[in-house]
Amino acid sequence: MNLEKQLPMTETTYYILLALLEPGHGYYVMQRAEELSAGRVRIAAGTMYGALDNLSRQGLIASVPSKDPRRKTYITTMEGKQLLKLERDRINQLIRVYDKEEDKINA
Repeated sequence: MNLEKQLPMTETTYYILLALLEPGHGYYVMQRAEELSAGRVRIAAGTMYGALDNLSRQGLIASVPSKDPRRKTYITTMEGKQLLKLERDRINQLIRVYDKEEDKINA
């Protein structure tokens, strides 16, 4: 899979993949995304479960055994981790370009 075609990522996808670096179920991901984003990103249940299905089909997350049979638990796959790193690098490049341009204007 060419992961660069997945860029730029939506904030929802970014925070789901980030939250699932540790195994978790949908409600955990909703809480963790809100926490990681300092309350800026709130994922509704319908959005969450659609996103989990989509990310699972893309191979970016995988289902793992759960202690609670009523909850499906997921974790970010190696491909998902690679995509997070690509997004981090993309954002860092944007910041470098901005800083360079700002420095030229303020010089």
